[in-house]
Amino acid sequence: MKDTHPMRVFQIGAAGGVGSRLATLLRDHGHESTGMHRRPAQADTVRATGATPVLGDLIADSTADLAEKFRGHDAIVFSAGAHGTGMDQTTLIDGEGLEKAADAAALAGVSRFVLVSAFPEAARGQGASEGFEHYMRVKKSADVYLSRTGLDWLIVRPGLLSDEPGDGAVTAGLAIDYGVTRRDNVAAFIEAALSAPALNRVIVELTDGPTSAADAVAALIAG
Repeated sequence: MKDTHPMRVFQIGAAGGVGSRLATLLRDHGHESTGMHRRPAQADTVRATGATPVLGDLIADSTADLAEKFRGHDAIVFSAGAHGTGMDQTTLIDGEGLEKAADAAALAGVSRFVLVSAFPEAARGQGASEGFEHYMRVKKSADVYLSRTGLDWLIVRPGLLSDEPGDGAVTAGLAIDYGVTRRDNVAAFIEAALSAPALNRVIVELTDGPTSAADAVAALIAG
C-alpha cells in the first residue's frame, strides 16, 4: 500500500552519496527532509539537495539530543558511515551511532526507520583489509540491533556502489546475486519504500536491475 501524503524525513548521512541523492528525490516528489551534518561547512551541501540542514553528531550527541531533532518527522533514513576513517570511527558511527539513533527514534515516537547496510558478499575473496572486515562485522551487528527493536524498520543492503547515473531500475529481494548498485538507484528504491509503509521489518538486498523501484517495492509487499 502506497502512502501519497507528503512526508517529513530525517536523514542521517544527508551529505553522503546516497543521502544527497535521496534528499533531491524527496524534494522532487513533494516531500520535506531534514539533513543532519556533522561539520558546519556541510550545511550548504545539504541545503543544495533540497534538505533543511541541522547540525548533529552521532558520537557527541546523546540519545535525548537526537530524539529532540527527530521529533515531528515521519521517518528516519540512516545512511551515515565512517567511510574508511578507521576502525574506531566505524564502531562509533556505523555501530554505536546506529544503536543510539534507533533508541532515539523510539524515544521520539518515529517508528519508520530505514537503514542502508551492506551486502554480505561485499569484497569476499578479494583479500579484504582488517578494517573492511571490521566494517562488515559492525554493519551486521547494527542490522541485528535494529531488527530486534520495535520500530517499523527496513534494512536495505545494496551491492557494489557506483556513482554512474542511475535509471531508477533495480533487482530487489530477500536474497539475490551480488552485483553493482548505482547510488541513484539505491535512493530511488528508498524513496519508493518510504512511500510504502507496508514494506517493513524486512531485510532487502538490492542491485541494479530491470524493475522500476516502485514496482520492486510493490512486489516485495505482495510477497
